[in-house]
Amino acid sequence: MSLHFTAEEFTTRREQACAALRRANLDAILLFAPESHLWLTGYDTFGFAMFQCMVLGADGRIDLLTRAPDQRQAQHTSILEDDQIHIWPEFEGAQPQKDLVALLADRGLSNARIGWETQTAGLTMWNGQRVRDAFPNLIEASDVVRHCRRLKSPAEIDMHRRAAALSDDALDAALKTTHAGAFEGDILSAMQGAVFEGGGDYAGNEFIIGSGPGALLCRYYSGRRHLDTSDQITLEWSGAYARYHAAMMRTLIIGPASDVQKRMHAATVEALSACEAAIRPGAPMGDVFDAHARVFDAYGFHDARLQACGYGMGAVYNPIWVDFPMFYEGNPLPIEAGQVFFLHMILMDSDSGYAMCNGHSVLVTETGVERLSRSPLDLVSL
Repeated sequence: MSLHFTAEEFTTRREQACAALRRANLDAILLFAPESHLWLTGYDTFGFAMFQCMVLGADGRIDLLTRAPDQRQAQHTSILEDDQIHIWPEFEGAQPQKDLVALLADRGLSNARIGWETQTAGLTMWNGQRVRDAFPNLIEASDVVRHCRRLKSPAEIDMHRRAAALSDDALDAALKTTHAGAFEGDILSAMQGAVFEGGGDYAGNEFIIGSGPGALLCRYYSGRRHLDTSDQITLEWSGAYARYHAAMMRTLIIGPASDVQKRMHAATVEALSACEAAIRPGAPMGDVFDAHARVFDAYGFHDARLQACGYGMGAVYNPIWVDFPMFYEGNPLPIEAGQVFFLHMILMDSDSGYAMCNGHSVLVTETGVERLSRSPLDLVSL
């Protein structure tokens, strides 16, 4: 088997999840989020794109209903035994939700209080409607296991540290490769190669790269260009180790930086420090957004900032590496020690045509935050 954690770690997680079920007054939960599957058992696959469900009972019993291609995947990557892995048959007109009904009946859960995860890419609306038709009394419970995953164990924190080191390695590779005339494809290749060479994984979404006008975008898009002698390039990426992430963000300058770019950079560094100072156990997440907004607004960059300044990091799957919750205005959710967040200070000014971004991941401690990145926040002109 290919397991990243000990049996004792998985036992603790199962006990935490079962306690959460009891607090929610649930007898069982239908887990569709691949992150929940990974966290609970180590099961690692992109097979969630098809119909797949893990059933966790309050008694601690776990069963997986999946397709035939993932049977050996479950055997190789998870703690599941063969009698816990169930395959639904594929044929024209197959209805795997009926196999799920049968599985729950075998478990004695036909008339039980059952929750389900719906806030996940692991459950399409099409499949969700079929599950709802089969179980009309399902109870929304997307946050039951997700909340357990937010607080990282020491073993998980080690994975985030490894991911952060890979992110730093990727930045080092980008700095060596970025210069006037450089091809964006070579920069991406160097960054992704550094992660793979360090034993890492594909990240939960594409590395984001954009130069020239594309530096004002914070999404990946298809197409590559060579850098001009005077240019800018925005990079957002994440190392990933055992699916755990620690994202980073930078805008690099090609040629001399203008006074406006220098001022934008100073604002991002100050805003990042203000956000780190606002992070403390018990504080509402909205306080962090407010700290970021105050700095940017004081610099006169209100119209260039976004409506969020970061979000949770974890072991996540495509299509995005975001592991909610997010830092946005008025978010009342209390911050807790043991969480990992990506803080991104993003300025994208359409009037001037300039972008400036700084960001890295942090661990919430009992007294504040610990930066997981070793990379400095200096303005880089190449």
